[in-house]
Formats: sequence, structure tokens, C-alpha cells
Amino acid sequence: MSSQKKKNLTATQQKYQAFAKAREPQRPVFLNSIRAFFVGGTICVFGQGLQWMYMTYFNFDEVTAGNPTVATLIIISVLLTGFGMYDHLAQWAGAGSAVPVTGFANSVASAAIEHRSEGYVLGVGGNMFKLAGSVIAYGVFSAFVVALIKIIVKG
Repeated sequence: MSSQKKKNLTATQQKYQAFAKAREPQRPVFLNSIRAFFVGGTICVFGQGLQWMYMTYFNFDEVTAGNPTVATLIIISVLLTGFGMYDHLAQWAGAGSAVPVTGFANSVASAAIEHRSEGYVLGVGGNMFKLAGSVIAYGVFSAFVVALIKIIVKG
């Protein structure tokens, strides 16, 4: 809290702030960073291995191997979310499991699973993009703007 906001608090509120801060558990920031780094890195290394597999065994080139690699990572993430395993990994790893595309797939699948009791159309279809909808909307809009800039510059 900024010092200016602290000045506006009453004495009782300032005592409570000090009381709450003293009892707030310390976060192991360094350990959490190490976990996030290794889990995120492991997911990325696994994705790189998938890409290498698609290039070696299925004759994709470096550019076209990206699409099936991402699709495979998404499918694996959704399956792990459905079985309840990805949530345990995310709880332990933190941002390391949320940053790769697998975290995005987990957020969409989790929302769909959570609202399945409301039906397929209004429950699953209507709620699965609540969390991820803004990411999709901004991504599509950004792609549109970049495409327009590319057309104008090349034009």
C-alpha cells in the first residue's frame, strides 16, 4: 500500500493493516520461480520433441510441423484437464503451466467442464470462452490489424 493511502487510514485501520501483514504467510517466490521455469521448460521441450517427431516421421518441414504440434499439445492438455491431472500440475507449478498453449487449453476445458450441468449449448458452449474469450478476441483483432498493416506496407 502506498504511503499516501496509509496516511488516509484511521489509526484503527493502520493497526489492522499491520496485524494482517504480520500474519500473512510468506510466499516462496524463488522456489515458485524455479518450479515455473522447469515445468514451463519441460512442456516446451516436450513440444519441441513433438515437432521433431512430426518432421522426422511424417515429413513435415519446420514451418508446417508447428500446427500438428500445437494441436497435439492442446489435445493432451484437454485430456489431462478432463482427468483432473492438469489442475494438480498447475497448482504445483504456477505460471509455468499457464503460460504455454497448454494453459490456454486448460482454461477453456475447465470452464466447459464446470458448466456441463447447464447443458451443452448454454452451459458448455456459452461458458467455455468466458475466461479465454478475451484472449481470442484480442488475438483475432491483433491479427486483423497486423494483416492490414502488412497490406498497406506492401501495397
